Amino acid sequence: MAARESKLKQRKEIIHTTFESSTDSTAVEEKFFGQAEEDEDDGPVVFICGKCKLPVGDSMSWDGSEDGQNQIRLKRVTDNVVVGKDTRLHDASKRSLCLIVDLFCRGCHSVLGMVFASTPKNLDYKRFTFCFNVADLDSYVLGSASQMLAAEGPKEQPVTLEYRGIVEQQLTEMKMLVISMAQRLEEIGVQNECDVA
Repeated sequence: MAARESKLKQRKEIIHTTFESSTDSTAVEEKFFGQAEEDEDDGPVVFICGKCKLPVGDSMSWDGSEDGQNQIRLKRVTDNVVVGKDTRLHDASKRSLCLIVDLFCRGCHSVLGMVFASTPKNLDYKRFTFCFNVADLDSYVLGSASQMLAAEGPKEQPVTLEYRGIVEQQLTEMKMLVISMAQRLEEIGVQNECDVA
């Protein structure tokens, strides 16, 4: 049990560090690690370009995060992400040279991250995943909208005691009118019978 709590605490620290500027860490923890203690109603997270706001991916294709490099990894992305053609050397850590290809936003052509094309054995888990720089992304949690419009139209109004009283008075007046009309029709019917006889 202590090991599980320690692991959960480690995950929380990673999430808080990685997403401190772009996403609510509680939502990220719940969706990505399934360990959230509160708010089980949050929806999936949509990641969007920080500049032009085009969607680039979502949490349904989550592959992991790198706290030290402030990156997230996704297995799949939208067509708004363009994989560059030129490979270059990247020093991921001491004595860990990699070949990478840059990821660009189709809308504004800004660099969003990279794809590791060749890695040393200790970084094989990153190969052929889409690694995004968190600083270049924004995010939106589906279902997090809370603003609603009041009753539509100028004629609609909430039912208050005063409004209810007015409606009941109008119904009573209509009932009295219908009763008096029925009595009048009955009198006319009786009068017609007398005239015929």
